[in-house]
Amino acid sequence: MLVLLTVFSLGATLLPALARRFGTRVFYFAAPIPLAAFIYTVAMAPRVLSGETVMEFVRWIPQLGLALSFRLDTLAWAMSLVVTGVGVLVLLYCVRYFDDDEDGLGRFAGVFLAFAGAMYGLVVADDVYLLFVFWEATTVFSYLLIGHYTRRTASRGAALKALLVTTFGGLTMLVGLVLLSVEVGSAQLSVIIAAAPEGALTTTAVMLILVGALSKSAIVPFHFWLPSAMAAPTPVSAYLHAAAMVKAGIYLVARLAPGFADTPGWQEVIIAAGVVTMLVGGYRALRQFDLKLLLAYGTVSQLGFLLVVVGYGTRDSALAGLTLLLAHALYKATLFLVVGIIDHHAGTRDLRKLSGLGARAPALVGIAALALASMVGLPPFLGFVAKEAVFTSFISDASAGSALGWAALIGTAVGSVLTVAYSLRFFWGAFSRKPDVDDVRAARQSTEFLASPALLAVAGLALGLMPALVDGWLSGYSSQFEAAGEPYHLGLWHGLEPALAISAVTLLLGALLFVGRDRVQRAQASMPDMLSASEGYWLMLRAIDRAAARITSLTQRGSLPFYLSVILLVFVVAVGTALVRNNSWPENWLLFDHPVQLAVAVIAAIAAIAATRAQKRFQAVVLVGVTGYGMAALFALQGAPDLALTQILVETITLIAFVLVLRRLPARLGERHASVRRGLRAALGIAVGLVMGAVALVSLGARTATPISADMPRMAYEGGHGVNTVNVMLVDLRGWDTMGELSVIIVAATGVASLIFIASRTDNLPRVSRRDARLQVRERLRRVADPADTAHDRAPWLLAGRRLAPRNRSILLEVVVRLLFHPIMIVSLYLLFAGHNAVGGGFAGGLVAGIALVARYLAGGRYELGAAAPLDAGKLLGAGLSLAVGTALVPLFFGADALTSTWFEWDLGVVGQIEFVTSTIFDVGVYLVVIGLILDVLRSLGAEIDRQEEELQGATI
Repeated sequence: MLVLLTVFSLGATLLPALARRFGTRVFYFAAPIPLAAFIYTVAMAPRVLSGETVMEFVRWIPQLGLALSFRLDTLAWAMSLVVTGVGVLVLLYCVRYFDDDEDGLGRFAGVFLAFAGAMYGLVVADDVYLLFVFWEATTVFSYLLIGHYTRRTASRGAALKALLVTTFGGLTMLVGLVLLSVEVGSAQLSVIIAAAPEGALTTTAVMLILVGALSKSAIVPFHFWLPSAMAAPTPVSAYLHAAAMVKAGIYLVARLAPGFADTPGWQEVIIAAGVVTMLVGGYRALRQFDLKLLLAYGTVSQLGFLLVVVGYGTRDSALAGLTLLLAHALYKATLFLVVGIIDHHAGTRDLRKLSGLGARAPALVGIAALALASMVGLPPFLGFVAKEAVFTSFISDASAGSALGWAALIGTAVGSVLTVAYSLRFFWGAFSRKPDVDDVRAARQSTEFLASPALLAVAGLALGLMPALVDGWLSGYSSQFEAAGEPYHLGLWHGLEPALAISAVTLLLGALLFVGRDRVQRAQASMPDMLSASEGYWLMLRAIDRAAARITSLTQRGSLPFYLSVILLVFVVAVGTALVRNNSWPENWLLFDHPVQLAVAVIAAIAAIAATRAQKRFQAVVLVGVTGYGMAALFALQGAPDLALTQILVETITLIAFVLVLRRLPARLGERHASVRRGLRAALGIAVGLVMGAVALVSLGARTATPISADMPRMAYEGGHGVNTVNVMLVDLRGWDTMGELSVIIVAATGVASLIFIASRTDNLPRVSRRDARLQVRERLRRVADPADTAHDRAPWLLAGRRLAPRNRSILLEVVVRLLFHPIMIVSLYLLFAGHNAVGGGFAGGLVAGIALVARYLAGGRYELGAAAPLDAGKLLGAGLSLAVGTALVPLFFGADALTSTWFEWDLGVVGQIEFVTSTIFDVGVYLVVIGLILDVLRSLGAEIDRQEEELQGATI
């Protein structure tokens, strides 16, 4: 199963590129992937149907109890067949549905396949957190599929509506899953269901999970997003909104029912929500003129029906519910695909404009008739078998005196009447000849276009003729419930019984309701308009927008001092309150370990105070830098050379970045915006300093146990084979943290670039060609050989030196940079490779290399930077992160945990003994990312601003 999910992911990634070459034929490349999953599921049938549960378990983060846990039992097996089987047919249908010039065809194919993979992962996941990941993945992918027509306002609005509603439900569900997981002490869904704890906490958790299930399956009051989602292409409706996504909530209810159906409030919520949804959906379906909307409201109605049955909690209703779920996937997906063909045939889905299509498309009529017959419950279709089982299970419970059984029976029977009525309305509206309406001119459609709905419709008939076989497939799920008496078995004929009579009555009343459709429409039109759920949704969004606008106008003033003041004030109040209530103040205070520390602290304090009094920006920046260098001195005095070196390098790079930014700002502080309320600012700054000092005292004095850091040197050497504890921690012991920090650095680099490069992030540094470089070197050699040659008084020492104006050149600086650049780069490489056992590491080495690049830029400008750094900054960032991630993943292929390192030793005789630790590759990634960040800052805040100023000067001249 894990392999199949990986294939789904890879396929979804590759399909957009294939679509550019193959057009709609790209779906032929997509279909084999769900087909492989379908074949695998079928191959597992002998094991699953014999009562065995197929498990796959891969430990992910054992310390947190997280694992990639998958489980294929009867319920997951049946849902997998639906998800993969219908997915294959819909993908093949897409070949004829779309045109080769369709906008975003590759994106659609990739997202559709990714959704199919996420849905497959959802139904086989046995870890609650893994299930939630797939649950939210289906939400995101459905958002992209519903909003496929990005230029249509209706599509974007429908996608956003579906995203907000289902995400709200999903987050609510997550809280319930966490509560259950903590209560049971396991994240495995099968363990949680088997334990089925009781109590108020469990009831609360189950109700929260039901909110997620009801929102996902479009149950009242969350039903309004599904009809709006019909703005999506028809294949999306046939798959997501008939066979897959909306079944996720039903699946979750079915999954939890064996353990939690007896939870207080479960049956009441399930029956009330399901019956109301079935009636509301059926009633609204009778008012629709768009065939797709008619099916959408019909789907809402059928989802309510399914919810009542699968969540009722008895053995017979469980068997009936799973059978109905299978039947619904077959006939509703068929009907949506039929609507897509009708739209292609006639160019409209409005039943008021469709006339005579039945005579022109007899094959399509037959396919639709088969699906509708199963939906209304005519024998010998699977829908009839399922409906007989439903009514029988409710009758059995109601006859035993259950009021809920009577409510479920009556509610679903009335809803079935509406199902018959809107099914007949669909068939009449799509295919009949209507007076005063011109016959449609149907376009000829290929047999391949009809194949997918035909196979689905015939499957509903074939399975209906084999009820005993279906019973054997699905009874493994229903056997989890206790049977009250003789268990029910699926069949086409159980004799003259009450369930058959109820089915006949629903068919008759539904037909009469359709015959009197004009009166029904007039009655519906006379009903007063009430606030619908959809209108309530838009009213709520407008209220949120207005509230957000008011809050934003109060808090987002565009004033950085105001933002900082609010943040710092909250910090002082919150942390200060905690300090006031603190009772663990240290008994002994040590002011300093060495007098030099006190001197450094005094200098840093004086610099900080002076920075607040500085009148010029550059002066303020330098004074702030003094405090940073003071911190580096304190690190060095405390015996932390790695931290001291890194702090010095960071302060240097930061100072340079500030200087680059200051070129675009007034030289003097307050020249444009003078400081106000200086007293309040000073008071707030003093308060923050005092609180931070108190926090440091309390936190350092609160430690009573021996810290784990005392054992770090031994762990670093034994686990990471390195003497430099700091570096080993960064690239080995806590490599996950470092990988996250690398991501932050990349985001920061991208943010800096986006401030300057509005249209594109592409590197635009001017490059010095190899030919120019060779000519310049030859000229330098000739001048050395012939000192009498004075053709040029000041030959350039740097490749781009001649591109600078004479007034901006410094021959001394050019010579120094030319002589020092390569030694500095060698030092950076030394720090990189020596850092595992000595002072240094990838971060420090990258900073040193960055300083070398800074020197080239300061001496020769943007042309010299282009010559010094022939690689694009984005490529360096990407290569560095790829190396880090690759170092983390490679151990998995050798059966070890991620980021596990190893080392190699070679005795080279005279050369000596060489050691290599694989975490060094991770450090190389850090090295490249840091260089990429500095290069990005230089090309953004330096080279690009230079270019803009040159253009501005040229335009002025």
